Amino acid sequence: LVLGAAMAVFVVIPFGPDLIGRDLDLGIFYALAISSISTIGVLIAGWSSGNKYSLIGGLRAAAQLIAYELPLFLAVVGVVIQAQTMSMIGIIDAQAEYQLFGLEIAGNAIAIPYVFPQFIGFVIFYIAALAELSRTPFDMPIAESELVMGYLTEYSGFRFAVFFIGEYIGIFTMSAIMATLWLGGYDPLFFDLSGLNDIAANAIGALVLFGKVAILVFLMIWMRWTFPRFREDQLQDLAWRILIPLGLANIAVTAFFKVVF
Repeated sequence: LVLGAAMAVFVVIPFGPDLIGRDLDLGIFYALAISSISTIGVLIAGWSSGNKYSLIGGLRAAAQLIAYELPLFLAVVGVVIQAQTMSMIGIIDAQAEYQLFGLEIAGNAIAIPYVFPQFIGFVIFYIAALAELSRTPFDMPIAESELVMGYLTEYSGFRFAVFFIGEYIGIFTMSAIMATLWLGGYDPLFFDLSGLNDIAANAIGALVLFGKVAILVFLMIWMRWTFPRFREDQLQDLAWRILIPLGLANIAVTAFFKVVF
């Protein structure tokens, strides 16, 4: 479940104008919904181990995933309102049309990625993604000093490798979602791919997306050695008292400006 949920997200991630498994009308919500299935796998892994540390780690992971699923969705709603579509390619196209005062580079208009008008949503999503992936400073489910290795304590060999691979595929898919929603995805934003043939456009688009994803993945891994671990109560307070109200405020402000302007 953990590995399958992470890999199923690739179906709706566009790596180029034509490099996408399926461009669903509800693509972004499919990606978030299917990724949340990993909660079940983590809980089963902790419960079935017959170890108290594994059980506590599994329960912590489930509580953490449930708490941060809502900020994740609220952050995305702001982008959906801005782009007026839930299709992943539609959101990329909307960013390509969101231009900077008509400025041009070599005859190509400069587009503004949604990371600028939706910066609050981007920060909320980034923090919630770290928590969902149990990355530092939200790694309480596998806190070595308290729970040995949390829900992974009783696993080794192939089973441990599956969880480990699932975690890093999850990092890549979450980064790809962020790159698509807030950084323009495969679109370079200052160069129009439509003037190229299909092979060149898809190749350049894939390289652009991988470059953006690499930066986000680096930041996630860099934070592992940078910030101390939160306490469990601090983690829940951050979700329910800060991120969710901020997400609701971001939606209200985005909707207001969309209606008025």
